[in-house]
Amino acid sequence: MVKPLRQRAEQKFANELALLKEQDSAPKPQGWQLSPRAVKAFILGEPELGVDKKYYGEVALVERAIVSLMSNQGLMLVGPPGTAKSMLSELLACAISGTSELLVQGTAGTSEEQLKYTWNFAQLLSNGPSLEALVKSPIYHAMEQGKIARIEELTRCPQEIQDALISILSEKQLTVPELGVSIQAQPGFNLIGTANLADKGVNEMSSALKRRFNFETVPVLQDPLQERRLIQSQVSAQLEQQSVSVAIADELVALLVQVFNDLRRKGQSNLQSLEAVLSTAEAVNIVHACALQSHFLQQPLSGAHIAQQMHGSVIKDNVEDMVKLASYLDIIVRERAREQAHWRDFFEAGKVLWMS
Repeated sequence: MVKPLRQRAEQKFANELALLKEQDSAPKPQGWQLSPRAVKAFILGEPELGVDKKYYGEVALVERAIVSLMSNQGLMLVGPPGTAKSMLSELLACAISGTSELLVQGTAGTSEEQLKYTWNFAQLLSNGPSLEALVKSPIYHAMEQGKIARIEELTRCPQEIQDALISILSEKQLTVPELGVSIQAQPGFNLIGTANLADKGVNEMSSALKRRFNFETVPVLQDPLQERRLIQSQVSAQLEQQSVSVAIADELVALLVQVFNDLRRKGQSNLQSLEAVLSTAEAVNIVHACALQSHFLQQPLSGAHIAQQMHGSVIKDNVEDMVKLASYLDIIVRERAREQAHWRDFFEAGKVLWMS
């Protein structure tokens, strides 16, 4: 059977979830598939059980997120783009509820019906309003089944759509006035929202809605070694999914992590920070693209591939960022290129892309 391009967490880690469920003897909140202890082990890894580490951020942040979802408050994960907010919300949902598919993608066009319900208009016209004619939203299903629902990019939703969540989070019920009924949330229901700090001010959350969430800021990884391990782990999983076998030298991953760290440091070494998002997720995309280029074009991996894929994946056509990168090459990379082959390849390819 051909695997989908991207498996949901509950599909990808089904064996680990089953193993944890079998071994789990700790107390569970009502409606949870796993205990909080097992949820933490699933996300942060437990080698003695054969459970891999999936999230490389702060342990305390994960613990606070789990506790939030046991409370009456929702959980709001905020932070810069590409800091694994969505991945963390997916892991939490699948470990707690057994599914992560109860998802609403927030956009400027998100409607109230997508948060609550709409109608099968053929049945509505022929038989009038009824439960059979109701088309339930992911949040409706989550309330009915006592599961975790997720809403991505909440601050991109219009204010009136955000406000529709207030009664759901405070009253834990959803009214269907056409039928004269209210759906009461079952034990285990809660909501995880995510929002990018880059979108702050797009549709600022009201104070009333903020009070219904516990906020956790997901930071950019500060530990270069952890970031390298995460990149290698993510890229290896993607390549395995595609049946591609490429050995990625740790020196190349270290080069990219160093470049990103250099360019994230504002006001240091006479460098200007880029407009582009230099997240770990972008680094994963770059290394993955380099591996595919090496495999399918039968080219040995080098620092030149990093520069080429960084240009297409991160810089795109931003002229100002190209000028800043040219300065970075001249001030920082030129010296490193004199002693290390990978940096020399990166420098030579970068010259063509950003200094010509």
